[in-house]
Amino acid sequence: MTKEKWYRLVYDVLRPIAALVYPQRISGVENIPEGPAIFCAPHSNIVDPILVSLALGRDTFTHHLAKAESKTTFIFGWLMKKAGSIFVKRGERDIDSFKQCMRVLKAGEKLIVFPEGTRVHGDAVVEPKSGVIHMSVRLHVPIVPVFIPRDKKVFRKVPTVIGEPYYPEIGDHRDYDRLARELMGRIWALKPEE
Repeated sequence: MTKEKWYRLVYDVLRPIAALVYPQRISGVENIPEGPAIFCAPHSNIVDPILVSLALGRDTFTHHLAKAESKTTFIFGWLMKKAGSIFVKRGERDIDSFKQCMRVLKAGEKLIVFPEGTRVHGDAVVEPKSGVIHMSVRLHVPIVPVFIPRDKKVFRKVPTVIGEPYYPEIGDHRDYDRLARELMGRIWALKPEE
C-alpha cells in the first residue's frame, strides 16, 4: 500500500475521534494551493498535526515533520512512517531529514512543519527555526500559515484558519531568522477575533 493510501486510512480512523474530542471551526480552505506547499502552524499539543491534516481535508496528502522520538511510540510511530512522516533529530542539524523534506517538495507533495520546533504553551515565546524558509526559498515553494490556538479545550470548538500562501523574499543570509519570525507573525495574525 502506498504512503498516500496509508495516510488516508489513518485520516479516516482519526477523523471521527478528533471531531468528537476537538471539533473544529475551519476557514480558509480556498487558500490550499495546488502542487507543493509547506503548511506551518504553532505547536502546543500532540493533537496539532492531526488538526492541521483534518483542516486540509482527506484529499490533501501531506507529510508531517515529526520528532525522531515519535518513531518508537508503540504502533503510532509505525503508522506515522507508513503514512509518510519525516522524522527529525531535534537539537542538531539533521541533514538527512532536510533532504527528505526537499525530495517530498520536489515531487510536488505537501509538508506540515511546526517552525517552533517543540511544543510551546501559554504565552511563552521561542525563536522559530529557519529551516522552512530555506526550503521555500531554495525550491520556490509557497508557505501557507495555519492558525490553531494553543489553549485548546476538549469538546470545545477549535478555530482553525488556513492563511494565504506566500513566498518569503530573501535579501541575504541574515534574513532567514527574521523571515522565520515574520512567518510566526503571519500565523498569529490569522487568529479570529473573540
